[in-house]
Amino acid sequence: MGDIALEVSHVSIDYKNLMHMSLHQSLLKKEVKRAESIRAVNDVSFKVEKGKILGIIGRNGSGKTTLLRSIAGIFRPDEGYIDTKGNRVSLMAIGIGFNGNNTGRENILKSGMLLGCKLDYVKEHMEEIIEFSELGDFIDRPVRTYSSGMYSKLSFSVTAILDTDIMLVDEVLSVGDEHFRKKSYKKMEDLMHSNRTVLIVSHATDTLKKFCDKVLWINDGNFVQLGDTDKVLAEYDKFMQL
Repeated sequence: MGDIALEVSHVSIDYKNLMHMSLHQSLLKKEVKRAESIRAVNDVSFKVEKGKILGIIGRNGSGKTTLLRSIAGIFRPDEGYIDTKGNRVSLMAIGIGFNGNNTGRENILKSGMLLGCKLDYVKEHMEEIIEFSELGDFIDRPVRTYSSGMYSKLSFSVTAILDTDIMLVDEVLSVGDEHFRKKSYKKMEDLMHSNRTVLIVSHATDTLKKFCDKVLWINDGNFVQLGDTDKVLAEYDKFMQL
């Protein structure tokens, strides 16, 4: 095994499912159960070698996105630990990371700074990001006016072009027009040869087969299997047909 870029050890993550109290219940001061703890990820462990691409699969609600966001540092696990070995981590996902009231250009600057990049470095790559995103004049409009496809283009462009050690991709490759999707695939191929460590969450098995060295399968928050891409995807396909 080569150098380890990421270690996830016995990670469990809980959500609080808040129960709302009606005005009538509040006035009567009735005792109501306010929150229920839901385990989204349960005792998951794995390691990713530097420069490798790991796919993560599982049916909806299996904890894939929750796990990815925890690796990105958006929230801490309730149990276990995540060690990024000092590597800078970027998350590419729809609906996260941008301020809707700021322009695309302003969000590029802020995102770059949050990724740990120096301001001059982000400015140096600004036009390259804008050109790759194909947003044109929209780059100077508030992000809240963007469609989901435009948002995904900007998210992909920032994360793919600014240099981080570990890139987390949550379904973004499946969004956008056909032209941009092909360009994104080509960029991902380039990243495969740049020693970037990548984790991809996707339901598109063709994408995982194309890019991933290994695949991690989780179900209802639990670790199921980690191994060769074709083997794990074949087992997952059988499971989904049951």
